[in-house]
Amino acid sequence: MYDRILVPTDGSDYAETAAAAALELAKTVDATVDVICVVETGPLGSVALPGDTASADDVLSERGDEYVTQIADRADELDVPVTTEVRQGVPVREIIDYADEVDVDVIVMGTRGRGGIGRMMLGSVTEGVTRHSGRDVLVVSSDGTDVSAEG
Repeated sequence: MYDRILVPTDGSDYAETAAAAALELAKTVDATVDVICVVETGPLGSVALPGDTASADDVLSERGDEYVTQIADRADELDVPVTTEVRQGVPVREIIDYADEVDVDVIVMGTRGRGGIGRMMLGSVTEGVTRHSGRDVLVVSSDGTDVSAEG
């Protein structure tokens, strides 16, 4: 079924809910989990922060490391093989590129739980990946229920 599962994270509650679902799925089907955090870089990203020598991109990359490490630690507790990656760039593009590079079977992403027509309106990154990846995408709502799966 699935040998390799990709979980993008931005540290949000939605991403954490999706990560929990992905880890449970990985344990059930004996899959490897790849966790990626994409730091969206901007024009001021290389500028040092006031009173600090670190740039905004550096600070965001460190935060991304924390996000992927938290999920990797949970994967280790479940004996699920895990790989982590922090990248800089446009999130939709970087997530899709990574999925293609390592040939994942499914991407598991989070979104707000919404009823009715709201289900059709996913977060912009989730929507972009779902529309453009050409891979199965399992979208998990904030309450942990499956919203959609597209391939």
